[in-house]
Amino acid sequence: MAPPNGNDRDTSGTTRRSLLAGVAALGGLGAAGCSRVATASTKHGGDLLERLRAAGVVRLGIAGEIPFGYIDRNGELTGEAPELARVIFQRLGVGRVQPVPTEFGSLIPGLNSQQFDVVAAGMYVNPERCEQVIFSDPDYQMLDSFIVRKGNPMGLRDYKDVVEKKARFATGTGYAEIAYAVEAGYEESDILIVPDQVAGLNAVEAGRVDVFAGTALTTREVVKRSSKAEATEPFKPLVDGQPHVDGGAFAFRPTETKLRDAFNRELAELKKSGELLRILKPFGFTEDEMTDLTAKELCGG
Repeated sequence: MAPPNGNDRDTSGTTRRSLLAGVAALGGLGAAGCSRVATASTKHGGDLLERLRAAGVVRLGIAGEIPFGYIDRNGELTGEAPELARVIFQRLGVGRVQPVPTEFGSLIPGLNSQQFDVVAAGMYVNPERCEQVIFSDPDYQMLDSFIVRKGNPMGLRDYKDVVEKKARFATGTGYAEIAYAVEAGYEESDILIVPDQVAGLNAVEAGRVDVFAGTALTTREVVKRSSKAEATEPFKPLVDGQPHVDGGAFAFRPTETKLRDAFNRELAELKKSGELLRILKPFGFTEDEMTDLTAKELCGG
């Protein structure tokens, strides 16, 4: 949470994203989620929702990324996607959510191999992923932003600037921003890949790179603790030469259309009432991140 192709384009891309602090606390929660889920019927849109109601619990695939889905320092599951999942699944008659931590690139394979029921990691919706899973409509939209030295001495405001000014460029493991920089003309082999936005901030502060690219939300949150770096104004990257806005959503196995559709109905109600922003706001989301984008639009259909 994305677009055309990131470094993660083969499996579960975009999003960009990786394992942050909080992963150290996975411990027993991770072990508890390792067994396979029951295989749902593939007929008539699947029967997983009925199975989840009977079991009273839904297993959520997360990738340990703040603020999207992670285990906090107290060992508790939190993040925008798990908190939203709690609300929606309670409305659907499933009272409990259980985390299954994994690496971001393993989310789609893990979902399709029955390791968990739903991907709840703020995953960007893009055509490559839409060939492997089905998505809910996005619960947020996101622009890009850079982490740069205070005062932005190189005047870097978009990927074109990075290329033209020969800036030393970094982004995160599996981030969609890799593809955006390459489309702008940056050599992929010259990109410094770091684990996450915290490592990106450290690289900028240490002078190892001039710029780190990430989502507008994660960059503005991580620089709050820095006296040496700042986040640039959010901007739309170009995809096939056109300005692009990413949207993050929940992913389901392709056979589970009944569950996805029921989830979408509840999500639409939360958007309409304004409760969605209330749920996401503690994780740094603002009115600017609210969206009416659909999965169909982002899948290219």
